[in-house]
Amino acid sequence: MQKLIGSALLGALLVGCGGPAPSPAPSPGTPTYSVSGQVLLPGAGAASLTQGELEALWALPHVPGEVLVRDAGEGGLGAQALSVLSGVTLQAVPGTDLSRATTPAGERDEAFAQRLAAAGLEVQPNLIYRPLAVPNDPGFPLPDRRGVQVGTNFYDQDYLTRIRALEGWNRLEALGRPKSGVLTAVLDTGVDRTHPELRDRLRPGRDFCSQLVLVSGGNYACQGQDDDPAEATAGDVGHGTGVAGIIAANTNNGDGIAALTWGGTVLPVKVFGAGAGTVGATSASLAAGLNYAVAQGARVINLSLGFGGENGQLAPADPEIARALAAAAQADAVVVAAAGNTPNDGLYYPASDPNVLAVGAIGRGDTLACYSARPRGNQRPLDIVAPGGDSPCTGTTDFNILTLTASSLGGYALRVGTSEAAPQVSGTASLLRGAFPSLTAAQVRQALTAGARQANGQRILDVAGAVAQAERLTTAPTNRAYTLVVEARRGGSAVTTKTFTGTLSQGQRAINYSLNGLAAGSYTLTARVTLNNPNETAAGTRSVQVSGNLSGVDIQTQR
Repeated sequence: MQKLIGSALLGALLVGCGGPAPSPAPSPGTPTYSVSGQVLLPGAGAASLTQGELEALWALPHVPGEVLVRDAGEGGLGAQALSVLSGVTLQAVPGTDLSRATTPAGERDEAFAQRLAAAGLEVQPNLIYRPLAVPNDPGFPLPDRRGVQVGTNFYDQDYLTRIRALEGWNRLEALGRPKSGVLTAVLDTGVDRTHPELRDRLRPGRDFCSQLVLVSGGNYACQGQDDDPAEATAGDVGHGTGVAGIIAANTNNGDGIAALTWGGTVLPVKVFGAGAGTVGATSASLAAGLNYAVAQGARVINLSLGFGGENGQLAPADPEIARALAAAAQADAVVVAAAGNTPNDGLYYPASDPNVLAVGAIGRGDTLACYSARPRGNQRPLDIVAPGGDSPCTGTTDFNILTLTASSLGGYALRVGTSEAAPQVSGTASLLRGAFPSLTAAQVRQALTAGARQANGQRILDVAGAVAQAERLTTAPTNRAYTLVVEARRGGSAVTTKTFTGTLSQGQRAINYSLNGLAAGSYTLTARVTLNNPNETAAGTRSVQVSGNLSGVDIQTQR
């Protein structure tokens, strides 16, 4: 909130009952088949893409002149694959099992990818992502505090009041639990190590875009690695520093701003090039960064980045990033992603991935900000929202997000977007994991969403509510009874429905299912699972074409 009136510096804008009657059973003599697999609970599995979805990826911005190829593993490459790759330049992507294959001169990337796929190789474009901001710190909002100067004005962190951060901290104090958080990875434009507010708050980290290589069409590709994840020097300077500050700036030090975690530690993972906002991260740099964050033991991962759809289409999943996100979920990391900053394009990817918490932004009030992405079509809903500023909606900077920026730009800035909402959620997740270390990632997600304040159809981040839920979950039983209902639908009508019951063992994230008696044709499989103690529901769908018995048909669910 602005403390004095005047001109201001604005940071970059980044980031029941009823229903149709069941269809009649197949006629006698008609062949029928079975479909089986697993229902994946939230926080397990990776999205599988149809051929049409894979083809749609090529319409999105990607690094020209190259195709990502997944290594063959122990089985090695077959003769056909070796033949197609003969004479092709391959470059390994460190930190992943990917290689960059240079597209032959005169051939389109998509056509080259189709030849590779026909030879049995897993391929995809190298997609381009965009970056998507009572302690005694003067930024913490109190009537007798002036705030932090940005330009000629003074501002405070009014968003901390709105998300009830102080009440959450006080409850942890009463419980005798720490406010220091856990290792949180920030995959972004890098972090300014010289900023006083981040002193002793940073792990060494790594840069997965240490050089920009000129490729065809005057475009630059993000390549190279080194051990210096310093803030980018061009494009959106300070974006990563701002995100890190919301999570873990030095707090109660009498200077600057307060963070969600008072003694948090950030793992800076630079996945953008020096051109940041124009060059962007890529599938390769982001996958390597995610794998690195997991390997380094990050318990929370913040992704204030993403890409939207093209030509009115929703953003499809990036297969390689879906794998990395599933691996992060299986490693028990909480992954948080900004939903995006365009209201009509649907959720950006990776916010739309079921293994992340999708975070939207509210403006000055409790409704979605005019710029915040929101679901379209059959996309999953936003998991939670947090303040993101409202200058694009009202023209005033008074309620934009006060956070850090690169020291070369004055050290503090106002930012606006879902990029600033997401780290508030990440910071709270880190706070919960530090205070209640026995909680799993799924339980932290549940504490955040169940503890949120409900308004205008949205869950608004509430730190005190999340702490209360986390406290309750620490005494919840480890084994949970479940009821799973799986249904095959065709033409809007149910063909067959089957109910499965049992008890989840500790750490179990998938339930087996099978459906029988399906005639050949197209079906939509729906799964709805209800867990007890505490009550929780999740649901998901998947389309299948049945022409024989099918196995391994997994259905990903989300809350």
